Amino acid sequence: MTEEISYAEWGNRFFTQAVTTDRVLAGINVLAGQPIDVGPMGVGPRRLVKVSARGAIGTATGEQVSADPVRFYCTLPVSIHFSIDLGMDKHHFDAEITVPLTITAGARSDLAIVLDVVPPTPGQVQIDLQARGLRASITQHAANVEGELKRFVSKYVARELDKPYVVRARTIDVSGAIDKAMGSLGPRQAKPDEVAADFDEALEAEILQSEQLFVEDAAGIEQDGASPS
Repeated sequence: MTEEISYAEWGNRFFTQAVTTDRVLAGINVLAGQPIDVGPMGVGPRRLVKVSARGAIGTATGEQVSADPVRFYCTLPVSIHFSIDLGMDKHHFDAEITVPLTITAGARSDLAIVLDVVPPTPGQVQIDLQARGLRASITQHAANVEGELKRFVSKYVARELDKPYVVRARTIDVSGAIDKAMGSLGPRQAKPDEVAADFDEALEAEILQSEQLFVEDAAGIEQDGASPS
């Protein structure tokens, strides 16, 4: 037999069970697969150097790190192919980027749970940068590709997290879910085809149950028809 608990305790337990790691990751992973397609854009004097970035956001992973407040630490992987076109020559880089995200679950007065995400600073972004060829390796240091990528990715992720569809995914509408669940408990309005099927089935059953009456009526009609007028 389950014990009764206080409203406060019930609320605390509900909150911790509603905000799970899987639900938090689902709110972040609406970004998974989001393409990155930048440039070519001119940089430097007279914008003669063209920079391009192509890639995609991967699937986040994470874990809960605190119970009060309910907080999670997640990492969002990003893969980018980065190129610098100098006009006479072009240099390419492959970057595997890890974006750290700290996510805290907050309670709103309208019975919604909001996942507050703190975007990373450029210094918190981790990059494994691979330059293709010796000349690209030299250009890597000259152009400070790694620093530019960190700044770009931190700004990009912060901007994406503030987009309306991501904000909606980071909101758990508890009140709306309760209303929907309560609505499903009430009487269900049958569809027209269901009503017709039920009627046909009931009528068939009634006919079979009373088939003797139909047989007797049919016999009586035959006799009446055979009688002289």
